[in-house]
Amino acid sequence: AVKKVWLDGGGRPHRFHHVSTDEVYGSLKPEEPPFTETSAYAPNSPYSASKAASDHLVRAYHHTYGLEVTTSNCSNNYGPYQFPEKLIPLIILNILEAKPLPIYGDGLNIRDWLYVEDHCRGIDLVLRKGRVGEVYNIGGNNEWRNIEIVRLVCSLVDERLAASESLRQRFPRSPVCQGHTAESLITFVKDRPGHDRRYAIDAAKGRSELGYIPLESFETGIRKTIDWYLANEAWWRGVMNGSYRDWLEKQYD
Repeated sequence: AVKKVWLDGGGRPHRFHHVSTDEVYGSLKPEEPPFTETSAYAPNSPYSASKAASDHLVRAYHHTYGLEVTTSNCSNNYGPYQFPEKLIPLIILNILEAKPLPIYGDGLNIRDWLYVEDHCRGIDLVLRKGRVGEVYNIGGNNEWRNIEIVRLVCSLVDERLAASESLRQRFPRSPVCQGHTAESLITFVKDRPGHDRRYAIDAAKGRSELGYIPLESFETGIRKTIDWYLANEAWWRGVMNGSYRDWLEKQYD
């Protein structure tokens, strides 16, 4: 099916772009340099193993059949429309509902964070300017510990609610409305299996070959993200249905 669509498509030029993850490289120690495109694969979870397998399949089709491919490995995304199971929207929405803010393990796991629009810009550059058969890391140059992120989000959401009477009326259960801070909701839970300690990627190749530079710092991107969730209550309430609640209870029990 791949050959029929992508290689035998009536002579039309095709390029297959594969979006992968920095998780395929495994876990870094605090003192180790960031991953590059030539770092050895060492996936530690079934998810990252499946992504690594897909990377190899794409590479194999390029080398065996001449399929024009590019691959990008991105760091952790955040921003508008992210499903509430992910860390940042989960923390934002739980603050608004005065629910516990679950932090895996000791909260010191480190991730590089990439605003979703910066990721989209990176993919576009790889598609238009990337060399066929090449891999490009797309990162945000924003390494943060999970607990640091949670505390920052707590502070910013508290700030927004304290400054807006209309927001306080919409979210009366939020800690600010009860005379508390959002940090009072932080709850440490059992670490998840296969939880890698640190991810960080070196995006120098994309910068030098494609001119890729992320536009958002984590501080500016997280403010935009918080404001989006505050302004789009109808969307996130619509996706937080019964099946989502069941998943959440099982995940953080």
